[in-house]
Amino acid sequence: MNILIVDDEQHVREAIKLLIDWKQLGIKQIFEADNGDSAIELLGRIAPEIVITDMRMPNRDGVELLAWMKENGRKSKSIVISGYDDFHLVRSSMKYGGQDYLLKPIDPEQLMEALQKVKLSWEQEDHARKLDQQRNMEINQIKPVYRDKLFSTLISETAVSGNASVPADLREEFKLERVTASQVIILSTEMLEPQISRKFSGNRDLLTFCLINVANEILRHNNVGFAFRYWNSEHEIILLLWDRLAQWETILARITDGIEQTIHGRFHYGVGQAMPFPGGLSASYQAGRMALKQRNLLTGSSYIHSQESGRKAGVHSLSIASYEERFRLAVWSGKEKDLEAAVDSFLEAARMLPSVSLEQVELWRFEYEAMLSRWNQELAVKQVRDEPLEPPSGLPLSVLLDEEGKLSLELCRRELINGLTAYAALTGAGGNKEHSVMRDIAKYMEQHYNREVTLQDISERFYLSREYISRRFKQEMGENVFDYLGRIRVEKAKLLLQNPNLKIAQIAEMVGYDDDKYFSKVFKKFEGQSPNQYRKM
Repeated sequence: MNILIVDDEQHVREAIKLLIDWKQLGIKQIFEADNGDSAIELLGRIAPEIVITDMRMPNRDGVELLAWMKENGRKSKSIVISGYDDFHLVRSSMKYGGQDYLLKPIDPEQLMEALQKVKLSWEQEDHARKLDQQRNMEINQIKPVYRDKLFSTLISETAVSGNASVPADLREEFKLERVTASQVIILSTEMLEPQISRKFSGNRDLLTFCLINVANEILRHNNVGFAFRYWNSEHEIILLLWDRLAQWETILARITDGIEQTIHGRFHYGVGQAMPFPGGLSASYQAGRMALKQRNLLTGSSYIHSQESGRKAGVHSLSIASYEERFRLAVWSGKEKDLEAAVDSFLEAARMLPSVSLEQVELWRFEYEAMLSRWNQELAVKQVRDEPLEPPSGLPLSVLLDEEGKLSLELCRRELINGLTAYAALTGAGGNKEHSVMRDIAKYMEQHYNREVTLQDISERFYLSREYISRRFKQEMGENVFDYLGRIRVEKAKLLLQNPNLKIAQIAEMVGYDDDKYFSKVFKKFEGQSPNQYRKM
């Protein structure tokens, strides 16, 4: 704690300093001022817990100092020491927050008692302030989640009953008493552009937080609406408008511009109709959701979708289930040409479709997973396996998009061929094909050695578990995955080291290492010498 002594007589200030055992009180520093003006100047730089002041001083006196402290919200505790037993002065000191009024000459015991009292008062109030701050921090952390939950519940309740009452908390905070109509716009984070997916890989919560913040910067201005995470879907952010509904296109354009400037990417929006508030919330939400599901993934001309804006894509008759027998025969044959021919026959029909919607792709994914599940059940009946079967996962939507965010049938082809090939290897269909898949993994690393390659990346690309890849790769290739990758990188680095114009750090980056020290460590492991030593040799 710190203390400020204010008195125009130096000998009084010195006496106060000598009369008290400040160390026992826990006082670290003592500041001095000879009048109220000097004290105010000091208070602008320091924040003492205790102020001891005289009442009669030149320029600004003690009463004026205490009044200034109260008006400016100073939390310091004050003790008045005065040579005047004057009721007016006593009343003024109490009015402006003085804790005690002591008369000169100073009694050491009275002063010590007064100091202990104000010290205890300060500590109690400081503890209470900290508790309030902690509560406020906790409330501020919980409040956004609480609001998201209330708004999400509103949409869900209107879906069940067709009506819902607006919670008093929301009505008061957002001034919703006079709102009669609203409109739901869904911002979808399900199928991200590849650059956004890479940037926020493993941190989707951060992406959601950024998007909501940008949207609310615009929506909360003039209280036209609110953006929140929809609790019933991990890939949806709701932009709820309740004012200026006729200007929704202008408002949404400002939001999309703000997001593009902040995150450098674009997202798809499903626009529902303006409906009565709050009873029409669910209907507006469902319209926006359907518009997203029915958008044409083969074109990237628009990111804003509504059911009124054009043709309904719907779900076409093309089905993976119709090609199941051909896929099955190709997998069981174990021949690469048969697999490619089966996949190409399906995609040839897909290319004839006028459009492919998200709804269509979700159906394909469901059919693909169901097909593999049926095959697993058949295998389980026909043979007893000595290790549990870990089937490849379904078609991940994110890897089916090109750099413009459009559905790529070529990427679909690659993923289907890789997935079915991996399934054949994993199950032993058509003979033992693990060695072929491990060679494909090795080839993939040879082609992508200069990028960050993780076991998870390989697992997702080849639809095999990380444990299975680690075990099988070492069996087939004679060393583990990362030693194999390290050897490829070192061989590439040896060629680059022959160029004297390239720095070691540059070479490290060119062969896939961000840290040149770690690159040197790996290089020495394989070559028995550092990159510099190799270059000199």
